[in-house]
Amino acid sequence: MKIALFGYGKMGKMIEQLAIQRGHEIIEKIDVDSKNVDFSKMDVAIDFSMPNAAFDNIKSCLENRVPIISGTTGWLSRYEEAATLCKKMQGALIYASNFSLGVNVFFELNRQLAKMMAALEQYKVGMEETHHNQKLDAPSGTAITLAEGIIQNTPYEDWKLGKADNHEIAITSKRIGTVPGTHIVQYSSEVDSLEIKHTAHNREGFALGAVIAAEWIIGKTGVFSMKDVLNL
Repeated sequence: MKIALFGYGKMGKMIEQLAIQRGHEIIEKIDVDSKNVDFSKMDVAIDFSMPNAAFDNIKSCLENRVPIISGTTGWLSRYEEAATLCKKMQGALIYASNFSLGVNVFFELNRQLAKMMAALEQYKVGMEETHHNQKLDAPSGTAITLAEGIIQNTPYEDWKLGKADNHEIAITSKRIGTVPGTHIVQYSSEVDSLEIKHTAHNREGFALGAVIAAEWIIGKTGVFSMKDVLNL
């Protein structure tokens, strides 16, 4: 495949390395200025840019019939707009808050556990996420996705960073050193607690998932998620 990278930071460079290892070609590396980009040579684009650039990158790709994989967080207030444009243009879009294959299995475990715990009112759910100290957003997009999975399957109505009310999921965010990412979902009662946990050992899993998603989306039309890619 001929891949264009929107965003050429740490993730972009790792995606480049893995894509080349898998026999693909990186034909564009757009770090800041996305004007005057030649879309005609691209088979697929992968966006790990900045929140204020992500939507415009997605829009440009869809308008130029280029399938787009987006791993940028912080732009989701315009997600429905992007999805509508994708359908209108008969394009292809995958957004994921986290492309790690393990994390996406973790998302599914989280949803199934929430269904099982929904009727057990004595358990209070809480969440903790830890990342490197250069990560700007809190809570992480992954933590928000986990919270949404719980909200969809339990009486909880919302999430909140820090102390929360009974109908809210409390999320604790920590920024420590160079931690790639750790997420814990815990259900606690007066007599016991249970938890599920995902720990990333490095960022390679995120990059690999994005490349696998790019391989999967070729020839498809629609708005997809990693659940579709992994058939979960």
